[in-house]
Amino acid sequence: MNLGLAQEIFANYQKHGWQLRRVLTLTLTEEEHHQIAEAFPHATIVQAEIDALWFARAASAGREAWELRLAAEQPYALFEAFEADESEDDREDARREMENKMREYMTR
Repeated sequence: MNLGLAQEIFANYQKHGWQLRRVLTLTLTEEEHHQIAEAFPHATIVQAEIDALWFARAASAGREAWELRLAAEQPYALFEAFEADESEDDREDARREMENKMREYMTR
């Protein structure tokens, strides 16, 4: 993961009220894990098949918006708004599907 680019993306999203919740990373040596954890202390770090950042923020009508942003120069993101009463299992299923869509996008 290009940590400098990830920090730029984070700063831009933070300006608009988004909170970084998860960092997905392709390669994860102990050194890289430490650097990512230091840069994003409030995010969960997950080894994945893509380098991407999960952001969340409150949305209208009590919903919660989540956006998966590819950690690359080319801006690409997927968005989903969850209802307040939606179960965490259903939310996690939707987030996994979004990760799959992004992975498919990357392999094209």
